[in-house]
Amino acid sequence: MKEFDEYLAMVNQAIANLRLPERPAGLYDPIRYTLDCGGKRLRPVLALAACHAMGKEPISAVHQAIAIEMFHNFTLLHDDVMDNADVRRGRPTVHKRWNMETAILSGDAMLTTSTMLLAIKAGEHLASALDLFNGTAMNVYEGQQYDMDFENRLDVTVEEYMEMIRLKTSVLLGCACGMG
Repeated sequence: MKEFDEYLAMVNQAIANLRLPERPAGLYDPIRYTLDCGGKRLRPVLALAACHAMGKEPISAVHQAIAIEMFHNFTLLHDDVMDNADVRRGRPTVHKRWNMETAILSGDAMLTTSTMLLAIKAGEHLASALDLFNGTAMNVYEGQQYDMDFENRLDVTVEEYMEMIRLKTSVLLGCACGMG
């Protein structure tokens, strides 16, 4: 088994090697900006570690790992819009640096890019990978809806809150492991 930093280096290299188009800059610059913000990259590292734990070379799942990271960052971009957040990871959010429309469109492009990455070298596992990925995405969206619903309620139970967190956060960690 490799150390966390070794998996992280593989993830960061794969992200650095992404060749997003240069034009239109208004679509792709916010994506680069978002991915350049870093973060812990826990989800893609988990995907690579799970792949390795199953006896495969971790690099064989690198596209799926960065697909998960791209999707995660897409959700953060849209969450920042919904929350009207000013800062993410110490930098202005995309909708503050550019505008709301750019943030939404670049987020949509990140979602599509994540599915394109997921398909690379998936071979016979593509259908099951897409099933896991899309089911997880729907869970994340459900969690986000609960989060928005809870903003207008004073009677949210601990159980409801924990389910919202599970859907909004935990299921993507599980997806990363399953993807690996």
